Amino acid sequence: MIKLIKTSVGRLRLVGYLEGTSLLVLLFIAVPLKYITHNPELVKSMGPVHGLLFLLFVFNTLSVGVEQHWKFRQTTWKVLIACIIPFGTFYIDRYILKDVNTNVNPEV
Repeated sequence: MIKLIKTSVGRLRLVGYLEGTSLLVLLFIAVPLKYITHNPELVKSMGPVHGLLFLLFVFNTLSVGVEQHWKFRQTTWKVLIACIIPFGTFYIDRYILKDVNTNVNPEV
């Protein structure tokens, strides 16, 4: 886990995981509670958190794309499009970012 946050791609993967998890909490816990118990408090608190994580993911994607010299049409646009699709950040992490060269020394 510590190795994950030492690189910009690792931090992007972490933000993507948090963004996807916040959407899970929002859709499968907060929204049902809102309509079943008529208590919108969790939606009111999780909504902005999810929105902030989404924006952080988009900005980090652009930053990492420039830093890593990603070709926009090969990698960056795929990451940006997939993050718009619900739970796309999990797909991004598994199939795109996992294979990106993160310049991590495996011995460290």
